[in-house]
Amino acid sequence: MSLEESLQEALKGVNYPGYSRDIVSFGLVKNVAAANGSASIDLELTTHSPDIAGELKTTVEAAAKTVKGIEHAMVQIKMPPAGQAPTATGAQPNRMPGINKVVAVASGKGGVGKSTCAVNLACALAQDGGEIGLLDCDIYGPSVPLMMGVNERPMVSPEEKLVPLMNHGVKLMSIGFLLESDQPVIWRGPMIMKTIQQFVMQVDWGTLDVLLVDLPPGTGDAQLSLCQTVPLDGGVIITTPQEASLGVVRKGIAMFQKVNVPILGIVENMSYFITPSGDRVEIFGHGGGAGEATRQEVPFLGEVPIFTEIREGGDSGVPVVVSDAKGSPADAFGNVAAALRSSLG
Repeated sequence: MSLEESLQEALKGVNYPGYSRDIVSFGLVKNVAAANGSASIDLELTTHSPDIAGELKTTVEAAAKTVKGIEHAMVQIKMPPAGQAPTATGAQPNRMPGINKVVAVASGKGGVGKSTCAVNLACALAQDGGEIGLLDCDIYGPSVPLMMGVNERPMVSPEEKLVPLMNHGVKLMSIGFLLESDQPVIWRGPMIMKTIQQFVMQVDWGTLDVLLVDLPPGTGDAQLSLCQTVPLDGGVIITTPQEASLGVVRKGIAMFQKVNVPILGIVENMSYFITPSGDRVEIFGHGGGAGEATRQEVPFLGEVPIFTEIREGGDSGVPVVVSDAKGSPADAFGNVAAALRSSLG
C-alpha cells in the first residue's frame, strides 16, 4: 500500500463534526500527496463555519501523522466564497435543502417485499401528518409507479428541476415515470450514478420531513452512488425470516457500515400467514429478523405478516395502508412506521 493509500485509509477514520460518516465518504477529500515524510491534504467544504474548518484541520493533521513514514502534515481547506450561499443546510455536507431526514430502504436480495414495505411505510408516515417523499432508485426494476397508482410524466419547474408527482399524500419520483412501460434500462454503472444524482439534487422536493429511498436489492452501484451523493440519516433493512434471506442481510448491513450509514432497524416481512380457518402458518419460518437484529445489535422495527390485501393493494396502486387504514395489514405497517420514527429520534 502506497503512502497516499495509507493516508486515505487514515482519513476514513475522521468523521465530519456531528456525523457518524467520515470525510472521505462525504467526498470532502480532494487531493492527497506524500513525499519525504510530509503529507499534503486538500479538503473542500460546503460550509462557511470557521469552527468546523478548524476542527477538521486539527483532526486531519493528527490522523495523517498516525501513518508510518509521515512526520509532518499540511492541510489546505477550501471554503465557499463569503458571498456565496453554501450548498448545504447549515454545516452539513451535501445536505438536501428542505429535507429533514433521508432514509434508505434496502434488502440484500430480491423478492422480500422491499418496495411493498417502502410504499406502505411512506403512506403510513404521511397519514400521521408528515411531509413525505418516496424516491424509487431501483433503476432496473422500478415498481413504485405501479404500487402507488401513478403513470404520468413529471413536469419541469422554471428552475429546470423535475417536479415530483404526488398520490396518497406522498411526493414521488421514479425512472419509471420517464420511460415507456415496457422499455428496459440497459445501463452501466456511470449512467446509474448520474441518474441517481439527478434524482436527488435536481428534483424540486420542496420541504419534506422524511425522504424514503427505495433501493434496488443488493450492494451495487445504486446503493454506493446514493451514499456518495447525499448524507443518509440511516438505512432500513427488509428481510424474510429464512436463513437464505438473512445471510445476504448481513452483507447489506456491512455495506451501510462501510460507508458509515447507521442502521435504523430490520423489518421482517412475510412473517407468517393466517389461513381462512384461523390457523397460523409460518411459511418461511419465523423470528429470523428479530434474531438477526439482536445479533447485529440494531433495532428490530417489527414484523409484517402475509396478507392477500397487501398484494392486492400493490397491484391496484392503492397501498393497503390507504385502502383499509383500520385493518390488520395497515396496523402492521403502522407499527413499523412508529418504530422507525422512534429510531430516527
